[in-house]
Amino acid sequence: MTNKIPVKMVMIDLDGTLINTAPDLADSVNIMLERMGRDIWPLDKVSGWIGNGVGRLVKRALTNSMDAEPDSDDYDRGYALFLEAYGENVSAKSRPYDGVVAGLDKLKSAGFRLACVTNKAAVFTLPLLADLKLDGYFELVVSGDSLPRKKPDPLPLTYACEQFGITPQQGVLIGDSANDVKAANAAGMPVICVNYGYNQGVDLTTLQTQGVIDSLDILDQHINLLN
Repeated sequence: MTNKIPVKMVMIDLDGTLINTAPDLADSVNIMLERMGRDIWPLDKVSGWIGNGVGRLVKRALTNSMDAEPDSDDYDRGYALFLEAYGENVSAKSRPYDGVVAGLDKLKSAGFRLACVTNKAAVFTLPLLADLKLDGYFELVVSGDSLPRKKPDPLPLTYACEQFGITPQQGVLIGDSANDVKAANAAGMPVICVNYGYNQGVDLTTLQTQGVIDSLDILDQHINLLN
């Protein structure tokens, strides 16, 4: 990226962008499976299923498929067991990625306003951010159940813009997946992706983004504060 993007506000995805949540998600999936008398999955397998919400993660764990539908009774039982397990382990092993805290410090110091926009339910999002001492960076947190629709729908992004009194063109979304790119494109908002996280094998450089970076610590090199 040669030209910096002028923005007033930075929205950042949570799972796979701010925080490596896969270890706790995988542990919770396996607690669910063990309680259902099923075989467990390795971390790398579960990591490949992350990115479309807890409900789809549970379905993938039960079916070993990205899109298959499990028996409805199995799903209902598994979903309840997962929620219980994840509620007890939401921040046990999850940690910010390298460069995240330094990057957030730079953005705040430069005067950017920050929001966290995630598909994770608020009951998990808010304790996780608080436990890892990241909550203080964000003026606004939009969780997966804060609004009627979540990413890749643009509503969470346009809602956040309304709260900050800006247009979508005056914000930028930082994410790790095609879902983030689709949401930003639909909102008419610039989007920059990180090249780690949970992209389900998608080459993010092939998507309609304003760039792909390897750390939030260098995000300030790609955006300017719009006065």
